[in-house]
Amino acid sequence: MTDTNTARTIVGIIGNVIAFGLFSAPIPTMVKIWKMKSVSEFKPDPYVATVLNCMMWTFYGLPFVQPDSLLVITINGAGLVMELVYVIIFFIFATSPVRKRIAIAMVIEVIFMAVVVFCTLYFLRTTKQRSMLVGILCIIFNIIMYASPLTVMALVIKTKSVKYMPFFLSLANFMNGAIWIVYACLKFDLYILIPNALGCLSGTIQFILYALYYKTTNWKDDDEDKERSNLNAEIELSQA
Repeated sequence: MTDTNTARTIVGIIGNVIAFGLFSAPIPTMVKIWKMKSVSEFKPDPYVATVLNCMMWTFYGLPFVQPDSLLVITINGAGLVMELVYVIIFFIFATSPVRKRIAIAMVIEVIFMAVVVFCTLYFLRTTKQRSMLVGILCIIFNIIMYASPLTVMALVIKTKSVKYMPFFLSLANFMNGAIWIVYACLKFDLYILIPNALGCLSGTIQFILYALYYKTTNWKDDDEDKERSNLNAEIELSQA
């Protein structure tokens, strides 16, 4: 048991490092927005969505919901802080209609999260019941968030070009999913296993698309194309 716990801790630390890299992927985009003093054509939706995802997973990892999940809390807690910073940057430099949309979305997310916390702690007495409810919600939100990579993959097939699907980002997402699958299997956790298995599947499909369309891709991208492609990073996160 001790060996299993040690292995799980090591795997979880590796998962934290990889996931932190994924959370850091939008930083160049944020720097560009800050320098331009404008969000230009960039959209806040992925970051706003990931805030809720990180809140849900952080709550899931708490001892009174799912014991022995400290490393789930650390990475999603860090991710939550980073995503909030991204949202704040968008809010500062966005137009009034976009600011209003961001504010409404954040209020809805906070209210929803408060309702989940209240119902979980007030109506459910055991950690098994609590982890089931919160875990199912986490899986649902992860599945919804996978809708964005599907649209990107559809674009790749349509254009026969992978320039909007950075290889190293796809690789990082695949590795992130794989390492958290191992983490979930060491002390079986279905709710961590399912979304990360989907992440691995998504990464595998992206590798296949790279093999098919790499040679037909026009790599003469301008800087704006490269910056825009970074937006795909947020939605592809398959956090534990």
